Amino acid sequence: MDAELLSKVNEEVQAGGYGVLCTVTSESGSTPRSRGASMWVRPDGTIAGTIGGGLLEHQAIQESLRMMKGGQISQMWRKSLNEKDGMACGGEADVYMEVIGRCDELVVFGAGHVGKAVSQLGAFTGFRVTVWDEREEFANDENIPWARNVVCPIDKIYENGVSFHERSYVVIMTRGHTLDAEAVAATDKQPGAYYGMIGSRSKIATVRKTLLERGVSAEHIDRIFKPIGLPIKAETPNEIAVSVMAEILAVKYGADVGRLRGETEVR
Repeated sequence: MDAELLSKVNEEVQAGGYGVLCTVTSESGSTPRSRGASMWVRPDGTIAGTIGGGLLEHQAIQESLRMMKGGQISQMWRKSLNEKDGMACGGEADVYMEVIGRCDELVVFGAGHVGKAVSQLGAFTGFRVTVWDEREEFANDENIPWARNVVCPIDKIYENGVSFHERSYVVIMTRGHTLDAEAVAATDKQPGAYYGMIGSRSKIATVRKTLLERGVSAEHIDRIFKPIGLPIKAETPNEIAVSVMAEILAVKYGADVGRLRGETEVR
């Protein structure tokens, strides 16, 4: 692989971007590029590098976009370059396609005691972690060094780099009911593998009523795990973090979360 392309991919991923890295792993007959040729495909369809141009490259881009949209992580893509497929090279190429930059991500709204504990345990269990809070004295690299910290008004989160995708696990536990409700509203219609909100059933019922009156979709509110976490009678911030991350891991690996939460637990 070209070192300049590798550097570019790393730079974009470190900045929060993602895409599909396409690499020719084998070829037979006449092909536009040889083994090792690589191309980086971004979500908007733009590219860096090349695997040969023409119809092969166009179809590889379309296949990469399909993977990103559908949540597929990797595949070996084989393409025959014959006249039947609109190409006259006559060879065949195998292209390994891998989504890079779309890892499991934990997004924690709230950098208080519990949010800090959840973010630390999330990092320990292998998640890339983002912590949001409007208070800089809480969400900063000295207090939470294991996460990317975002400090801004909640209505500015997307302008400041917070984003969600199909492998995002979102935890809402801010400093108060009103701000929790704002976090729920701000994430309406956003993708995600998991959403959970801390709080008692009475608080959650009040927040739900308020949000529905504001026009937040019932579909979004009802997909939120509430109260958050498995029912292990946790009390301390660290114990609550264990409860929350156990639930998130259960969702991630397809466990029977309803049974683990108990039939009387309400989402």
